[in-house]
Amino acid sequence: MLRPVEEGAAVVACSTCRASAGAREDDEGVRGGARLVAALHAVKASDPIYGTVAVQEMPCLFACTDFCTVHLRAPGKIGYVLGRFTPDEDAARAILDHAVLYAASEIGQVPFRQWPAGVKGHFITRTPPAGFVVE
Repeated sequence: MLRPVEEGAAVVACSTCRASAGAREDDEGVRGGARLVAALHAVKASDPIYGTVAVQEMPCLFACTDFCTVHLRAPGKIGYVLGRFTPDEDAARAILDHAVLYAASEIGQVPFRQWPAGVKGHFITRTPPAGFVVE
């Protein structure tokens, strides 16, 4: 079933992702995705700079081998799936820092020199917005 959410720039986090390549849950029995979702919400609430980006969650983005995945999306912009994050505050902050730059960009492309170090090496795919392809 689909659940409507507000349109706009968003980080959609997989709430059921593995904790790591070798474990579904952490030592406390919590999935990595649930930890990352909680960290994203906590970091977003900590600073108004993140107000331009929604944090949304859904079960399974089907990127299981890349655990702790997020989909960065906005209407009319290129989307990105990122993964292989440690489900903690540092990863959440890097994701949201990049998402703010993404939200401010014209078509979703952020120059590499502006990427936070914490997202480099975590990009899995980029997806064109509906009705477009990237030149």
